[in-house]
Amino acid sequence: MIIDFGKIPEKELVNFRGGEKAYNTRMFDDGINKIMLGRLVPGASIGLHTHDTSCEVIYFLSGTGKAIYDGITEEVFAGICHFCPKGHSHSLQNDGMEDLVFVAAVPGQ
Repeated sequence: MIIDFGKIPEKELVNFRGGEKAYNTRMFDDGINKIMLGRLVPGASIGLHTHDTSCEVIYFLSGTGKAIYDGITEEVFAGICHFCPKGHSHSLQNDGMEDLVFVAAVPGQ
C-alpha cells in the first residue's frame, strides 16, 4: 500500500497536546493506525503526553530539536529514530533554526 503524503492536506494543530505554536501534519489514519508526516516550525512543540494504549516511533528527516522522554532530554536530528513505548511519556520541541520534519507512526491505538 502506498501512502502519498503529497496528496494528503496538511492540518495545522495549534497548541497540540499543550505545546507551543502549531504541529503541522499530513496524517494517514485507517481507524487503527496513524502514520504522519509532521513538521514543527522553529519554537514549536508537541506537549508532554503519555501513550496509554500504543507506542510511537518517530524518524527525523531534517532539522534539530529535543525529545523529552520520561523526563530525560534527548537531542534529535536527521537520521535519528525516537521510540516512545506504550505506558511512557514524551514531548517534542524544535529548538533549531529550520523546520523539524519527521515521519511518525502510532500503531494499533
